Amino acid sequence: MTDGREVRRCPAESAALIEAFLEAIVAERGAAEQTRAAYRADLEDFACWCAPLSLADVSRGSVQAYFADQGRRGISARTQARRLSCFRQFARFMLQMGVRADEMTAGQASPRYQSGLPHPLSEDEVRRLLEKGTCGHADLRRDLLSRVALEMLYTTGLRISELLSLPAGCVRQRGGMLPVRGKGGRERLVPFSSAAREAAEALLAYDAVLDSPWLFPGRNPRKPLTRQGFDKILHACALKAGLDPLRVSPHVLRHSFATHLLNRGADLRALQVLLGHADITTTQIYTQVMTERLKEVVRQHHPLGQDRQSGEAGKRG
Repeated sequence: MTDGREVRRCPAESAALIEAFLEAIVAERGAAEQTRAAYRADLEDFACWCAPLSLADVSRGSVQAYFADQGRRGISARTQARRLSCFRQFARFMLQMGVRADEMTAGQASPRYQSGLPHPLSEDEVRRLLEKGTCGHADLRRDLLSRVALEMLYTTGLRISELLSLPAGCVRQRGGMLPVRGKGGRERLVPFSSAAREAAEALLAYDAVLDSPWLFPGRNPRKPLTRQGFDKILHACALKAGLDPLRVSPHVLRHSFATHLLNRGADLRALQVLLGHADITTTQIYTQVMTERLKEVVRQHHPLGQDRQSGEAGKRG
């Protein structure tokens, strides 16, 4: 027994269906290993909950009962929404494969939750992080590595997985563009600052003896630096810059990159390309940070906005 619930095993038929689905999303969409692992965990949790019934035979009522149980157990609405998205894709897969004649998730309402973005660092805070957080470490290589990683994260908006998988030769590309392989194997070119290039070249020169294929080698030079290893570096940089380490993460730097571009006039289509979003609707979450800037544009440039400002000034006079 666990949490008052009987421990059930995932039926063999369900396990086979899950495996076939995961192979399909790799073949069709180039799904990353992290995505496959998350989908596997969600589907196996549901399959075990439904056992001994196979996922090929569960009813829509079973799906509804599962999510009702999730709510009673205190599973967050965000996690439930992610799982439902996974189940819907799996349901369509079973329908296409002829395993079922209906979509088991049809009629299941998506859990409602407040979608939020992390609070971006201010431009001054990023400047402090780059100037003070990337120097004075235990050795020169840590200084170089910190400088390159933070310069590239903030000036390109890369995901941490994209950053750590960069090959050593990427910075030798000419034309001021960095080739990046993103989610689903999609490739894009991202503008690459001269400061980031110079820092990367200095790191490569220092690491030449390692003969690593990666821009950011791990303890084993034949493998890239791990996410956990990078988190330790970023934590130390935040402390040196006098920032709360809990406020500084790779995703916060990516979000700061996007926010600062929007605040300085970038449009959503350009931001979509830079961030590597396949769909503009993903980028549109950043319209939240544009609200105040757009209001100010109307106040300053719209005729009625100017009239209201003049009227208010007259009343105060």
